[in-house]
Amino acid sequence: MPSFRAAPVRVRVPATSANLGPAFDSAGLALSLYDDVVVRVADSGLVVDIAGEGADTLPRDKRHLLVKALRATFDRLGGQPRGLEVVCANRIPQSRGLGSSSAAIVAAVVAARALVLGGEEDLDGEAALALATEIEGHPDNVAACLYGGLTFAWTGSGGVRVHRVDVHPQVAPVAFVPTNKASTKKVRGLLPEVVPHADAAANSARTALLALGLTRSPELLLDATEDRLHQSYRATAMPRSAALVERLRGDGVPAVISGAGPTVLALATPTTIEDVVGRAPRGWEALSLPVDATGAAVVPL
Repeated sequence: MPSFRAAPVRVRVPATSANLGPAFDSAGLALSLYDDVVVRVADSGLVVDIAGEGADTLPRDKRHLLVKALRATFDRLGGQPRGLEVVCANRIPQSRGLGSSSAAIVAAVVAARALVLGGEEDLDGEAALALATEIEGHPDNVAACLYGGLTFAWTGSGGVRVHRVDVHPQVAPVAFVPTNKASTKKVRGLLPEVVPHADAAANSARTALLALGLTRSPELLLDATEDRLHQSYRATAMPRSAALVERLRGDGVPAVISGAGPTVLALATPTTIEDVVGRAPRGWEALSLPVDATGAAVVPL
């Protein structure tokens, strides 16, 4: 049985945008919109308090994803505490394609690790990524949430791997967030089992260009964010988002569906960001979200 810290731990985790057009299930970008979680080991029981996004809909018991991820991490570290008190301050929109579930999972993994004496040694960065991926099911969002910046994640013979790079300072992300939500499981179900070889080849080339565009040559991003593998198949589930992507791209603005949607992510520049923000459809929220370079962090209470 591990030894637990008596003091509470506060973790801050960023929103993320996955896929970024062609890099399906591999690329992730951390954005400066944050959820905060405070976790304390208690004498007994479970108390969950939620403020902000999801306060009226998320469960306040063991069914909460963050609680499940806390339990999974404590199991990995040797055992469960007698009780838990969890306070969530949520700012990342739920079910909008901005990585809210990955943020909850990563916050839990980092918080549980910090609450266990010696947790950092027993669950290092690679192990934390592997566990978060196991819980989430794919590594793109959790990798960006953990490490910040731009990440490319993949699974090889040695398990889940990630490469993190800094984003070019001329890249200024804008998230267009609609009021409607989308189920990641549902929109994944719209994807075909087989795609044309030409489409796979095109996405492979665009993914290579995407890495170059985001890190060295932002002028390439309109071409680099072209996608043939997933966005068109999901368009029927989010027609307004698909129409906004088409309109922005027609005006020369690199734009993609963020994750499973329905949020649209545009990659503006510091000189065009005001114009891009002004293109938000009526009823949508336009958020200027600089790239987060830090990732998940334990922060002072």
